[in-house]
Amino acid sequence: MTRLNLVLLVAVLVSALYLVRTQYESRRLFVELEKTVALSRQLESDKERLQVEKRAQATPLRVEQLSRDRLQMRSATPAITQYVTYKHPPAAGSAHE
Repeated sequence: MTRLNLVLLVAVLVSALYLVRTQYESRRLFVELEKTVALSRQLESDKERLQVEKRAQATPLRVEQLSRDRLQMRSATPAITQYVTYKHPPAAGSAHE
């Protein structure tokens, strides 16, 4: 009988240690999950903010202003447009190299 009690005591102790370890692992994983969810929310927020900034930077007025200021570009007008005309239009079916 004493042997059976000893075996049962060892089984209960092993079971209790396994339960404690499992609970600890469960809590650790839950904390890691919460951190990951928080990071995901932060990244989503950053993504939305960056998309808004991108849209603000890509407005036609801003692009035109930057092209004039930094690249010294100007709008095309009939006064500065040069038209190219062919003296002899290429024949249909001829190959260009």
